Amino acid sequence: MLTAVLILGGIVILISVGLLALMFMKSNEVNLTGKTEDKPEWMKSNPPKETVNATRVENEGVTLFDHDAGERIASPFAEQIEDILRAKLESDPFNKFDIDFGSAPDGSLEIWVNGSMYPSMDDLPDEGLKNAFRNAVKEWERVK
Repeated sequence: MLTAVLILGGIVILISVGLLALMFMKSNEVNLTGKTEDKPEWMKSNPPKETVNATRVENEGVTLFDHDAGERIASPFAEQIEDILRAKLESDPFNKFDIDFGSAPDGSLEIWVNGSMYPSMDDLPDEGLKNAFRNAVKEWERVK
């Protein structure tokens, strides 16, 4: 009797796992041949060229955002803005800023400059850096 119950329970679990796997596979299907007038949802977000360049230089292939080991974790859009800002700063021969964005426990953006955390752009220690940040955000908004 106990053996029959165990076998029946195992069959129910296998069927449940199989149905769950099938639902997961169906939910991730992408129609690559269907005709549409609009871009499919999965194609609507392209990373900015700075992100593409950063991932290519590091031999990572093209990814939606560039996150390197040792960096704080931030949302993908914040990582993209960070890529744009870093590219702007790297082209400046007088750059003296090490930039990293992170997500605070409450989900807000943390801006790390030379190891110090600033909770907003207005708190940054340099007017040139504030302007570069604003320009990076504007460029990201234009690309999106």
